[in-house]
Amino acid sequence: MSDRTPSTGATTRPPSPHSDIGRRIEHRRDELGLTLQETAERAGTAPGYIQYLEQQPTAAPGIGLLIRLADALETTVAALRGGDADLPPGIGRAALHPQWNELTTEECRARLSTHGVGRLAVSTPEGPVIVPVNYSVIDGAVVFRTAPHTTPAAAAGTQVAFEVDRIDDALSQGWSVLVRGPAREVTDPDAIRQLEELAYSAPWAGGERNLWVRIDPVGITGREITVR
Repeated sequence: MSDRTPSTGATTRPPSPHSDIGRRIEHRRDELGLTLQETAERAGTAPGYIQYLEQQPTAAPGIGLLIRLADALETTVAALRGGDADLPPGIGRAALHPQWNELTTEECRARLSTHGVGRLAVSTPEGPVIVPVNYSVIDGAVVFRTAPHTTPAAAAGTQVAFEVDRIDDALSQGWSVLVRGPAREVTDPDAIRQLEELAYSAPWAGGERNLWVRIDPVGITGREITVR
């Protein structure tokens, strides 16, 4: 996937030769909003070593440090190693005292953020189908690129549901946001040029995917499970 810098002024981090573990450490640290110094203090090591782990492709921390890092980053050693990459999220056990909350519309929009991967539910001749798509949020609408005659393309001209979520297996908590509304193909050349300028990323699946679909939300709901 190749990221672009939107004309709105958002920036993307330059690529670096991270190891797989380094990318996961940096990603999880960013999720928690932790600095190198804060992460190092939690894990009982030096900030320079955390930076080394994140940036060097040959970095291979020992199991003792991995355990401390997993605890510091509120995750698991398996997650840092990528051992759960082929498993669905949510395989952990429920927490002892979970709390279920409805999200406000503003909270839902904040979790949709500017881009990501979501699940599109669309009706097909074979029945309802759910597929993942890379999406961007532009002017309040969910937009994505696909190819003609694909399942996501079948969304155009229909009412659809679109869902994003985040599951934290380590803490047995997470959230989901559901968008409902009409989907339509974007055909205006000026509108397409604007989408190409503002969209944050290309589809991960690659290939020629030049059909733009726009979902205009008529309803946005969400919920979260936290641990007391």
